[in-house]
Amino acid sequence: MRILVIGGSDAGISAALRAREYDPAGTVTMLVADAYPNFSICGIPYRLSGEVADWPDLAHRTTADIVATGIDLRINHTATAIDPARKTVTAVTPDDEVELEYDRLVIGTGAVPLRPPISGLDTLGPANGVHLLHTMDEARRLDDDLRRRDAQQVVIIGAGYIGIEMAEALTNRGIGVTVLERLDGVLPRTLDQQLADEISAELESHGVEVHCGTTVTEVRRDAGNLTVVAAEAKWAADAVLVVSGVTPNSALAAASGVRVDKRGAVVVDRQMRTNVPDVWAAGDCVHTHHALLDEPTYVPLGTTAHKQGRVAGENAAGGQKEFAGIVGTQVVRVFDRVVAATGLRDVGAAGYSPLTVQTTADDHKRYYPGATPIQIRLTGDRDTGRLLGAQLVGTHGAEIAKRVDTYAVALQNGLSVEQLLDLDLSYTPPLGSPWDAIQLAAQGWLAAR
Repeated sequence: MRILVIGGSDAGISAALRAREYDPAGTVTMLVADAYPNFSICGIPYRLSGEVADWPDLAHRTTADIVATGIDLRINHTATAIDPARKTVTAVTPDDEVELEYDRLVIGTGAVPLRPPISGLDTLGPANGVHLLHTMDEARRLDDDLRRRDAQQVVIIGAGYIGIEMAEALTNRGIGVTVLERLDGVLPRTLDQQLADEISAELESHGVEVHCGTTVTEVRRDAGNLTVVAAEAKWAADAVLVVSGVTPNSALAAASGVRVDKRGAVVVDRQMRTNVPDVWAAGDCVHTHHALLDEPTYVPLGTTAHKQGRVAGENAAGGQKEFAGIVGTQVVRVFDRVVAATGLRDVGAAGYSPLTVQTTADDHKRYYPGATPIQIRLTGDRDTGRLLGAQLVGTHGAEIAKRVDTYAVALQNGLSVEQLLDLDLSYTPPLGSPWDAIQLAAQGWLAAR
């Protein structure tokens, strides 16, 4: 069996490794468009902040590690065409064009940055101090440019995860940061306004200027400096970082007859099969099954990509594995605070009767020194009592990730809010309470129902 994998990030490497494990007698070839196979894109902000010492440290595995597994690794091979009838993939290298044959194909082409309709973005680029940030090459260009310009002020357009992480990273680097967000709050796809305001305050307490409800219309060069323009104001900057989200990188798949949905995401079944025989797809280029929704959704996350890639790789090698689905669990550090969320909010809870109740509970017993409050917004179905989602904001060190993971397990197993009270959770005064914060939030929801 000849298995060919397009893409070497989370989904691609997981698919290739699992295919090698499942069918050691087969051959697995992995095409990587750049020179960075299995690098952590999620770690880029922490390299740019200086917390991660050097770029090679972001590699989950070295090239030698990957080759040692028996994978035929082809770096700097950009796939340009798929011919399902002939079962071939054409790729270009810096020096040549090659054609590779396959018996089974896995597409893991990931996502590409969204380019908002801002005047100047198509003409200004890294050479003028205007950057996108999604790949290792883009990150290294940004790093070099900030040093070359001795940047003192950066404007970040977009207050999602990457925008917020980069605001922290650049501030810690000694650079002034202004964050501009089109929607009404930071982390708008993660937090309700009540908690988003807390994170805006955290950013501002560390010197970050935050402007939400601000639509940027133009980026231009004025007398050698960059100017970012919105209807209500304009800001000067040495560099501009545009991080307005991503969209599926599915053009290659679509051109070969693979079906995509209205968002441009590749359509797959629970075994990660596409509509084209012997072609699977996984990761940020595909839609995904959500355990709480009837319709597939698009949630590009590294954790999801790894799981989907493993399923696709096993099935391409002859297995019958099914992807269990997600509940959209996410977590991010923002200076001294941690934000986490899982499941659904009122917005997006189609088919349910959502009720959201906010509770504040200490991370451990108050009599033990150092207790800090955790704010939890718990969402459940007021008709059935089913748990639907949770949003948490607390201090760094308050086990926010642990607690959101507990909610995630409950969601994936269909628990009700009341059943959270039955969970046998750990307790000791320096770390928790007999009723954990997540259970106190459940009690608050039940009282308000």
